[in-house]
Amino acid sequence: MSQSLFSLAFGVGTQNRQGAWLEVFYAQPVLKPSAELVAAIAPVLGYEGGNQAIAFSTAQAAQLADALKGVDAAQAALLTRLAESHKPLVATLLAEDGALASTPEAYLKLHLLSHRLVKPHGVSLAGIFPLLPNVAWTNQGAVDLAELAERQLEARLKGELLEVFSVDKFPKMTDYVVPAGVRIADTARVRLGAYIGEGTTIMHEGFVNFNAGTEGPGMIEGRVSAGVFVGKGSDLGGGCSTMGTLSGGGNIVIKVGEGCLIGANAGIGIPLGDRNTVEAGLYITAGTKVNLLDENNQLVKVVKARDLAGQTDLLFRRNSLNGAVECKTHKSAIELNEALHAHN
Repeated sequence: MSQSLFSLAFGVGTQNRQGAWLEVFYAQPVLKPSAELVAAIAPVLGYEGGNQAIAFSTAQAAQLADALKGVDAAQAALLTRLAESHKPLVATLLAEDGALASTPEAYLKLHLLSHRLVKPHGVSLAGIFPLLPNVAWTNQGAVDLAELAERQLEARLKGELLEVFSVDKFPKMTDYVVPAGVRIADTARVRLGAYIGEGTTIMHEGFVNFNAGTEGPGMIEGRVSAGVFVGKGSDLGGGCSTMGTLSGGGNIVIKVGEGCLIGANAGIGIPLGDRNTVEAGLYITAGTKVNLLDENNQLVKVVKARDLAGQTDLLFRRNSLNGAVECKTHKSAIELNEALHAHN
């Protein structure tokens, strides 16, 4: 057959004793594979179209490797390795970027993000939570929670320790991919599905959720919540926070523009334009009343913070005498006020 696909990947994963998928590792996911690649593998897998996760054997892996020689050397080499697997194998083929229908599909889309093949909000993750089982992430891999107590006993009887690092739907990203050119001080604080751009440093207190991340370069010492994307050259200070789309942000997509600074223990609930600064300790939500000041620090207008969303060259601060939230701009506040009125 000859058709275009949105994505495909060959993976090795973990199933529980009932054969349900707990997780899948894709070494080389492909975005928009060639029609030749799809045509070569379809007969071996029995693939006839649509979004499918197809389990295959080590013998089929060897067949797929042969079918891809001369078509895609990298995928052929991967399949040669998969033919040696002692763990279950799955081929996940996505004809379109639609709602998710299986755990292997969910893991493929998380891989696409962490491999930097798509950016946050660049792929549909509708329906992902029911498809990610809550499992124990251990030094022996993913373990079904219903099987954990028995596995712990088995390990002890062998004089071993089954160490549980976390109990969660999402594993840490670095167990699946380490993007080039990044520093991550505490890898447990970056979930699979995070997009970490080259030149990004994430310090010990930094956290990056799935479908979120950084364009890079940048310094992350605060929280990048789900759905938030941080632009080039922006720094998030220690303990600061960004309001995610899962935690009260509603339909507003929170992002941080280029060259921004969010100070220590500060936070945002609005999108920031380029070259914005939020003073340490100041949390701005969409409804925060903000005094717009001119170059002489005189009040021009009181606006809600949502009216300043996405505007460039802003400084948000709190007046240390009266506690009022203030905003100054490198442009004159009068010009900014006129621009706000123009978009009413």
